Amino acid sequence: MANIIEMPKLSDTMTVGTLVKWLKKEGDAVKSGDILAEVETDKATMELECFFDGTILKIFAAAGAQVELGAPLCAVGKPGEVVSAPVASASKTESKPAAPAPSAAPIAPPVAAPAPVAAPAPAAAPIVAFGDRIKISPLAKKLATELGVDTSTIQGSGPSGRIVRADVEAAAKNQKPAAASKSTSGSAGASFSGGTVGAKGPIQVERTVAVSTMRGVIAKRLVESKTTIPHFYLEIEIDAEPLLSLREQLNKGLADSGVKLSVNDFILKGSAEALRRVPDVNATWEGTQIRYLAAANVSFAVALPDGLITPVIRDTHDKSIFQVSSEAKTLGKLAKDKKLKPDQFTGGTFCVSNLGMMGIPKFFPIINPPNAAILGVGTTVTKPVVKNGQIVIGQTLTLTLSADHRVVDGAVGAQFLSALKSVLESPALLLV
Repeated sequence: MANIIEMPKLSDTMTVGTLVKWLKKEGDAVKSGDILAEVETDKATMELECFFDGTILKIFAAAGAQVELGAPLCAVGKPGEVVSAPVASASKTESKPAAPAPSAAPIAPPVAAPAPVAAPAPAAAPIVAFGDRIKISPLAKKLATELGVDTSTIQGSGPSGRIVRADVEAAAKNQKPAAASKSTSGSAGASFSGGTVGAKGPIQVERTVAVSTMRGVIAKRLVESKTTIPHFYLEIEIDAEPLLSLREQLNKGLADSGVKLSVNDFILKGSAEALRRVPDVNATWEGTQIRYLAAANVSFAVALPDGLITPVIRDTHDKSIFQVSSEAKTLGKLAKDKKLKPDQFTGGTFCVSNLGMMGIPKFFPIINPPNAAILGVGTTVTKPVVKNGQIVIGQTLTLTLSADHRVVDGAVGAQFLSALKSVLESPALLLV
């Protein structure tokens, strides 16, 4: 009897997964451990592993389909064995239709709603729509929005004329010359990264965009955090000159070894050391009890096109700053490529969010549950400061702590920031 491989739960908050692409096809021989496909969750793009030996007899979900947890993806069995899709597969693999765009918007195409998975149709299938919606896979729809492609002009090559990722990419390539020509013949104003100075007309195409799985989870968790966790905020200003000076010396002296430390590397390592000194912040609220955690697993926020994710450096307190730096770079790249595994973005005990590289002097981040606190890092500011009774030009850095008052009292939060200030103003301590 054939074995049915279903959509697994690949992250703690996952409810559906988008089947990005199949790496195997019907008729291929597979064995346990083979990678069958790539699945996009609300946090990362992950590999779907096969747990059986045999042949892929039937694929139930096409590339680009959004599939609910437990819904069938494919069947693996003996060659020649006949298998049909389980009854529930059609409804479970159908994406939820998004609301159509307002009729008053003249330049926005209708928001697409994908159709149920069906048998492959001829490659030259015409555009097929029902109601006022175009049939398009969720992944293709998202890509079309990012690339500014008008899906109403695309002929779908997927099942039943469904528009898939390849169709959108092809359309984007075809329209690029036209877009370039339009921008060249536009206003004579000076150009900059955000557009053209003095240009006339709307700032963007008016449109509605379906909420992505990642954005939906972020919205839910942030509302939960802000409405159920009693936040309080503390800030402290540190002298950043010792840190910047040591960083410059290390990077210059170790350049041949490929070492390049960032300010954030010092913040991550410094936070772990501050948690060692004030461990009450390294805790989580559990309703009837507070759990104090032994390991300082420091996470850091990474911005993505449709949200953010927080990779975790486990046992940060036991790692050198060079190990922290290397791991942060590796995890950051995996995060941007949406290739993080669940154990690489779960289990954090404290979080660091840094907007300093964007010129933000200070901000107050929202706690990432189940953590009891999160640190906001601003940019380094050059300004007059008082040293030894004299006004001189100095460099300062503002750190803000958002803390859960159910777990952390004001005095404890102040002790933590004081400890962090101490180690960052004497950064050589972080090399020991």
